[in-house]
Amino acid sequence: MKPLSRPLFTAVAALFALLMIGTRFSHFGDALHLPDASMGLFFLGGLYLRKHLAFLGFVALSVLIDWYSVSYAGVSDFCITVAYSFLPLAYAVLWYAGRLLAPRFDGSLASHALVFAGIVVGATLSYAISNGAFYWLGGRYTEPNMDQYVQRFAQWAPLFVRAAAGYVLAAQLVQALVFRFAPRAGDGKTASA
Repeated sequence: MKPLSRPLFTAVAALFALLMIGTRFSHFGDALHLPDASMGLFFLGGLYLRKHLAFLGFVALSVLIDWYSVSYAGVSDFCITVAYSFLPLAYAVLWYAGRLLAPRFDGSLASHALVFAGIVVGATLSYAISNGAFYWLGGRYTEPNMDQYVQRFAQWAPLFVRAAAGYVLAAQLVQALVFRFAPRAGDGKTASA
């Protein structure tokens, strides 16, 4: 996939930022809230935005949202431990997995499948980093052990991976529809995916 034009880059970055702001307060969602889109957005950011500075901007945005939610919105600070410092690494796994796949993403069915496989693997690795750091370094478990960690990972990882994959799948569907029905520049014909 070719890099986005400057106006499209700005529009996509703004949309991603709004989606992160709107969903970061609720990890799994409920009847009134969508699940947290952060993991999916970091992957999509790598796929569409690609720039290192944009990655740093989204890391900063995530920290600001968390600071605001804990300081002013009544969200618990239970997850804010020394392990929180591992989130940029967990997000980097997602961003750079998307960035790695970007040149191979041409809109074909095979490239959509590759991107979907990429988010599943990337989100699993990212969750292993963030959750592993929290479990082993966060100080919230008095006697951490491998059996308990594996059990907790198996319980919670599918929920986080499913949410991230859902956002990526939705973005892929939107892109496929846009490429299918939007006129191509210059010829008035629709673009093919």
